[in-house]
Amino acid sequence: MRRFTWFNATALTLGFAFLYLPMLILVIYSFNASKLVTVWAGFSTKWYGELINNDAFLDAAWVTVQVGVVSSTFATVLGTMAAYVLVRVGRFPGRTLFSGMIYAPLVMPEVITGLSLLLLFIGIGLDRGIFTIILAHTTFSMCYVSVVVSSRLVSFDKSLEEAALDLGCSPFTAFRLVTLPIIAPAVISGWLLAFTLSLDDLVIASFTAGPSATTLPIKIFSAVRLGVSPEINALSTIMIGIVAVGVITASIVSKRAAVKQQQDEQAAARAT
Repeated sequence: MRRFTWFNATALTLGFAFLYLPMLILVIYSFNASKLVTVWAGFSTKWYGELINNDAFLDAAWVTVQVGVVSSTFATVLGTMAAYVLVRVGRFPGRTLFSGMIYAPLVMPEVITGLSLLLLFIGIGLDRGIFTIILAHTTFSMCYVSVVVSSRLVSFDKSLEEAALDLGCSPFTAFRLVTLPIIAPAVISGWLLAFTLSLDDLVIASFTAGPSATTLPIKIFSAVRLGVSPEINALSTIMIGIVAVGVITASIVSKRAAVKQQQDEQAAARAT
């Protein structure tokens, strides 16, 4: 085993400082009483109250949550289906083209994706709004879900499905009662990843959003052009807190599911 040296400790400290120190400073200055974000004038929570009364930010936040939840749900369903086909079906005519289309958004620049979707929506006469943003986010986040679920299906023990089929289950029932609960941690992780990507997206949303729907990243980017306000610091702090709670909750759920899966597999092994 490698020793924990001063060089490793220094590199680790600098790495974490580079990643999290700006966030810590942002959180601290969200409680600044001064309107100037770079001048500390005492502790205050008034900017959180100002944020609650800011209808523009609240409307953008609500649109972002709606888009994130709906698009990540669609992306999870479609990505799980695509992963199952790629891993379980084997070779079929057009498999290379199918897999290439699934994984293309991983390497495609977001500007190209956003522009192509914009031209598609204009070509079919679809007005830009919350629906077009959902379609765009589902398109580019589905591939990430497919990658996560595929990695779990590759290591999945097919004998469990075969045992369910031998006991009289239909293929769909075996997938619903056996496969899906076992790969549930990967599916949940894929949903969270898709939701995070949707929450963070600016480039694709700027192409596909319309006057009737503005996401929070677009609103923040537009406001920052006029200068960073304490309300933006407060809003960013709330988003950091929500993401932190979500990550911790997902980690706990995934860990419990993994422990339960291991216990079930050990019980099945003892039974056989």
